[in-house]
Amino acid sequence: MSEEPADGRDSREGQDTYDLYRRGLDLLGRGSPAAAAQVLERAAEAEPHSRSVLEALARAQFDSGRYLAAAGNFRRIVEASPSEDYAQFGLGLALARTGDPGAAAEHLALAAAMRPELRHYSDALRGVRATLRARTERAGGDAGGDAEGDAAGDAEDLRRASDDG
Repeated sequence: MSEEPADGRDSREGQDTYDLYRRGLDLLGRGSPAAAAQVLERAAEAEPHSRSVLEALARAQFDSGRYLAAAGNFRRIVEASPSEDYAQFGLGLALARTGDPGAAAEHLALAAAMRPELRHYSDALRGVRATLRARTERAGGDAGGDAEGDAAGDAEDLRRASDDG
């Protein structure tokens, strides 16, 4: 006979959260980021301070075009641990996609400084800085119409950086 915890929670909650995390990663790896985000959101509710869960969730949100949500989760990781280069990189890419290249450059510069050997970090920083230069040169013109890089390329950069970390 097993006892229930005093707070009424399922004693398997930790294992269930891990299973959700693994299912989310599997869905993400198989090219279903929206489905992965749904599963990983449940895992993040159960383990709101898990860096691994938040990172996977942010990647899924980014890959499914939910850039503001991705930025929010990458920011949570950065606030808890500013030395997390991948979270700085992901936050920078997400901010670029939301149309904030100034803030994006700040986080991408930190990531590139932390891991100068990762070319995709410095490539992303160069791209965002080019956007900032172009906007400055067009001062007085439409500053918000162009894309901050190729979304598919950004998603590939996130995957590559995740594999490098």
